[in-house]
Amino acid sequence: MNQIVEDTIFVEDAPAIPGLVFRRFRGAADFPKMIAVVESSKVADGAEWVMTVEEVARDYEHLENCDPYTDMVMAEVEGELVGHGRCWWWQEQDTSRIYLFFAHVKPAWRNRGIRRAILRQLERRLRQIAAGHPADQPRYFQAWSSDTQTHFSQLLESEGYQIVRYGLEMVRPNLDDIPDCPVPDGIVIRPGTVEQWRAIWEAAREAFRDHWGYAEWPESEFTLRQEQRTFTPPLWRIAWAGDEVAGGVLNYIDTLENEEYGRLRGYTETIFVRRPWRGQGLAKALIARSFVALKEAGMTEAGLGLDADNLSGALHLYRKMGFQEIKRFMTYRKPLG
Repeated sequence: MNQIVEDTIFVEDAPAIPGLVFRRFRGAADFPKMIAVVESSKVADGAEWVMTVEEVARDYEHLENCDPYTDMVMAEVEGELVGHGRCWWWQEQDTSRIYLFFAHVKPAWRNRGIRRAILRQLERRLRQIAAGHPADQPRYFQAWSSDTQTHFSQLLESEGYQIVRYGLEMVRPNLDDIPDCPVPDGIVIRPGTVEQWRAIWEAAREAFRDHWGYAEWPESEFTLRQEQRTFTPPLWRIAWAGDEVAGGVLNYIDTLENEEYGRLRGYTETIFVRRPWRGQGLAKALIARSFVALKEAGMTEAGLGLDADNLSGALHLYRKMGFQEIKRFMTYRKPLG
């Protein structure tokens, strides 16, 4: 990341608000201010997350196809950060190139044109980036929202974005009556270890190549995951066929989140089964054993997120395993002209 000395940004669509200034990202000093914007929005957006300055700093050290000093927009009013947005891009394996962004604004400053101005400025920046890429494949702007983030959804739709995909957040409200799901012949399920992380990572990356919108997992993600507070290999349940990873569930517990929301939830995330072992009930066996692991760790419920349109039948499987939908997420796209 290369810091920009001159940091004022001229934004064509800036609303006429006294004291409003758009500027560039200023480095680590901005992280607490960015977190404050997101924290102020959680109730209005029905969002549940916990971020620390240390985690944001680490994440920004591992950004791919993004330099925050050129690819962010910060909105201040009389020196108070009231909003910010960031953009980046990735290459999908189906030959589409995707130009992504987010835009956060404190609820007290919404409906005054600031968020729209940030969105349009990020689009302009993404067009600049796209100008340096070949134009021989479909190209789209993309952003995400949820059924509780109505302000951002309405803004995206008013700017010509359309929903192209749905995702779901699901919760199993208890860890009682865990089904007895047999392990396929020739498979052994064990907890993970740090030493096995490379083999597990490569197996999961291969399995997820079948998913819609897949972009190759960068090597930086391999390192980043190890640095996250939720990296807990002993909680994982990994299926081995001899020396090969056949599938797994990278379970975790977010202690800070549980403290914030007064619950005991564990997550059964990154559920994967490689092609040769699909259709044998391995996913069910892995999930059932994940429930046991989370229950033994003191949890009383389990959560996960998924692509609702997954052709592998994941939604049906998760419902059968006791998960219930609690929130819907939308992927929005607009052609990059």
